[in-house]
Amino acid sequence: MNRVVVTGMAGITSLGETTQQIFQAMNQQQSGVRYMPEWEQYPDLNTKLAAPVTAFSLPTHFTRKTTRGMGRVALLSVVAAEQALEDAGLRQHPVLTSGKAGVAFGSSSGSVDAVMEMGEFLIQQSSKRINATTYIRMMSHTSAVNMTVHFGLQGLTLPTSSACTSGSMAIGQAYEAIKYGKQTVMLAGGAEELSAAGAAVFDVLFATSCKNATPQQTPQPFDLNRDGLVIGEGSACLILEDYQHAQARGAKIYAEIIGYGSNTDGQHVTRPESEQMGKCMQLALDDADISAQQIDYVNAHGTATEQGDIAETQATASILGIKPISSLKSYFGHTLGACGAIEAWLSIAMMNHNQFVPTLNLQQIDERCGNLDYITGESRSICANYVMSNNFAFGGINTSLIFKKIN
Repeated sequence: MNRVVVTGMAGITSLGETTQQIFQAMNQQQSGVRYMPEWEQYPDLNTKLAAPVTAFSLPTHFTRKTTRGMGRVALLSVVAAEQALEDAGLRQHPVLTSGKAGVAFGSSSGSVDAVMEMGEFLIQQSSKRINATTYIRMMSHTSAVNMTVHFGLQGLTLPTSSACTSGSMAIGQAYEAIKYGKQTVMLAGGAEELSAAGAAVFDVLFATSCKNATPQQTPQPFDLNRDGLVIGEGSACLILEDYQHAQARGAKIYAEIIGYGSNTDGQHVTRPESEQMGKCMQLALDDADISAQQIDYVNAHGTATEQGDIAETQATASILGIKPISSLKSYFGHTLGACGAIEAWLSIAMMNHNQFVPTLNLQQIDERCGNLDYITGESRSICANYVMSNNFAFGGINTSLIFKKIN
């Protein structure tokens, strides 16, 4: 079996597009959450909070012809992937079009504008808004397909559309594709575009934060006074590569992926199940062939919902013991299909800098949460060699990734 390493990373978030921008904002205890006045047009929507990407602009070489089949989610995906390939030194490398390079990328769905075009056809019986790109922009694998076309990839295409585990599952499947010799290079990650409809999914479940007057004070993962999640948007892409191939071309290596676990609760579509979450983490440990004691930090799913926080932290404590843990969703909101990729990217960056950010807005830990070492207040210096990043999705789909520092 092949070793799998990360040789390129990039992302687009509500706090910026570089790790320097993002961590500078985090160290100043800033979040990307803001009040959304444009959502006042939806009177039944209780939450008016989100974490949008406000500074995103296309590179000048993205022409109308290049982007005609891309909605916002695909644009976020392709731009992040291009930046990651540049970071890896692979943008013009012949491996991309050799059939030995593929993509694993996911989102919860395609672009909402395209869904509206199709919806008008069904509701108004008018096809005026439907065009040749409507379905391409709407389909759940729009990001992965547009990436294959944009970069000329001819290897595996592994689209993941599993809600909040779309990004992490993509990284896990890409890891396995290289580990078992099917590919040499994989573009892996996830993206999500912001929409009021995305917020409504959770709003009708009474799972959204409604602290509309104080957006910087929410969400509050693990906090006794949390009142729900906040929707965000963004994208992130990791370039995964066979270790020998990366070494032969003198690539810089950010980390090695050594473990991946995924399973399903099989019990309830929206209620998280702690036991299966724990089993998923154990699957990743078994795949990595390391002990729980070796994990130095856990990046939590940490959505700031009552059931989710409690189930996840109890599972984490039962499998790993008392470990340092924090949730990046306190800064970016819940970016759905993008969260697993953004959190993997930034977990690797934190590991390489031995500096781990706290959970923002965590003032009073809910005693029903698991017995863990919650990082609060300010960043903590940890000499970490192994980090775990966990994500859990509607449908009871669980993922766990383990990254190892390259010393």
